[in-house]
Amino acid sequence: MRAVVRAQGMQILATEGAIFHLNRFPGRAAGDVVELTEVLLLGEGADARVGTPLVPGAVVRARILENRRGKKVFIMKRLRRKGLHKKRGHRQELSILQIESIVGD
Repeated sequence: MRAVVRAQGMQILATEGAIFHLNRFPGRAAGDVVELTEVLLLGEGADARVGTPLVPGAVVRARILENRRGKKVFIMKRLRRKGLHKKRGHRQELSILQIESIVGD
C-alpha cells in the first residue's frame, strides 16, 4: 500500500519499509513511533483514495531509527573591493524514519 503524506511542509510518498529523512522531531528519541496523520492520498491504481484535503481515518506510523546531523553547508559572504569575507557553516538536525504501517479505514 502507498500513501502520500504531508509532514513538516514536505510531501512524501510512503511505502511500508521505506526510509527517509525529515527535520528532527522535538522531544523524540531513537526508537519512538511517530504517527503522521496528514494523509493526502491512500492506495494505488484504481483503489486510490484522494483526500479533500485529507483522507479521513488514515494514519501512517513510522519509527525513528536515528537522530543525527546532516552534511555541513558552507555560506560565503563577500563584499567586493572591501576585503570583507565571512565563511559560516550550518548542519541541519535530522531524524531518519522508517515506515512501519499504513492504516486506512
